[in-house]
Amino acid sequence: MPKLGLISLGCAKNLVDSEHMLSLMRDAGWEITEDMSEADVGVVNTCGFLASACEEAIDNILEMAELKKEGKLKKIIVTGCMAQRYKDDVLHELPEVDAVLGTGSYGEIARAVDEVMAPDGLRPCYMGDIQNCVQGGARILSTPSWYAYLRIAEGCDNCCAYCVIPRLRGRYRSREMASLLEEARALSDAGVKELIVIAQDITRYGMDLYHEHKLSELLHELCKMDFTWVRLHYLYPDEITDDMIETIAQEPKIVKYLDIPIQHVNNRILRAMHRRGDAQFLRELFHKLRREIPGLVLRTSLIVGLPGETDEEFEELCDFLREMRIERAGVFCYSPEEGSEAAEMPDQIDEELKNERRMIIEELQSDVLDQFAARMQGQLLDVLCEGWDGETGLYYGRSYADSQDIDARVLFDSAFSVEEGDFVPVRITGAQGADLTGSTERAQ
Repeated sequence: MPKLGLISLGCAKNLVDSEHMLSLMRDAGWEITEDMSEADVGVVNTCGFLASACEEAIDNILEMAELKKEGKLKKIIVTGCMAQRYKDDVLHELPEVDAVLGTGSYGEIARAVDEVMAPDGLRPCYMGDIQNCVQGGARILSTPSWYAYLRIAEGCDNCCAYCVIPRLRGRYRSREMASLLEEARALSDAGVKELIVIAQDITRYGMDLYHEHKLSELLHELCKMDFTWVRLHYLYPDEITDDMIETIAQEPKIVKYLDIPIQHVNNRILRAMHRRGDAQFLRELFHKLRREIPGLVLRTSLIVGLPGETDEEFEELCDFLREMRIERAGVFCYSPEEGSEAAEMPDQIDEELKNERRMIIEELQSDVLDQFAARMQGQLLDVLCEGWDGETGLYYGRSYADSQDIDARVLFDSAFSVEEGDFVPVRITGAQGADLTGSTERAQ
């Protein structure tokens, strides 16, 4: 049986596409392998959001090319956002690549593999309609058995000045609720304990399809299933309704952790970014969320160094963070992406200053993490065990306050055996950097 290996780069939404492609290839009679050196065909599902992501994709392609030279890999296929964004460059600058599939053509993966493996050696390039490509379908989960992603929509309508995602993924398209619930039931039946609900903006779910916000209704249905946790990524601030807040507060399975990217708070910068709302709106929203959702942990994303950002505008962002004490924050230096509106703006800021500003916010957030760790001392947290850390001699896992791959861990010892995927009560007793530490307690 021929073997196929796949490397998935970038975000969780891209991973879902990779899982669909793996299922299609299994149905086509291919064995899936994690060892690329034993694969006949290697697929790189690329991210193309930032130039750095494209560089990572090229590095992976060139590593596959070395295997191909050694005769350990016959064909290379490049899919995903970089393929969509830079199709011609991939075809002309990377002769090692045997096929290219854009973000509207994941469903063509089996056809493309057949064509590249044919004796006449075709080099297909499929760029399907990104607005009308099929969502949903069977998947081979590539995550550990205890968590999985549920992508409820594709594309984005926000058209932020620094971002090229609408060009790569199209306009916002919600999936039909019946299809989502069917997929979620299958995940629940498979033993998934943490369902991570994702889209570029989950708060807009249903507006295009049903002409009203449907996230709350969807969440209520998901919470009827056998998940322990339902986690939400990402919520656009001005689309968060009172109904959503009430649902999140009242449904015990929804973890009290919200990822709300704000990018900045200065009004002029927000307008330049084409972001809606202002500093006062964000301040009132966060106060309201904390008031109505006890124990809430907030995560956000921030961009420093947008063209023209002044010292005063940057300091306003810092003041906001000092005031709001957002527990989790990812801060990124602005990247002038080709094809984005912001790349053409005057007063581009040099990399050294952007990095200085990023480090200032990271230091500020380090203090917030220390304060959060202090608040957690003595608390009993449910922790989802994800393995054993040989260096520390401790188990590790995540609490409700930590999402997969982006947040800290909980390190803990235990007087009884703990398996990966188990939920265990852990009494927090300390911290190691951003990680909390503690010991298990037997459930009463």
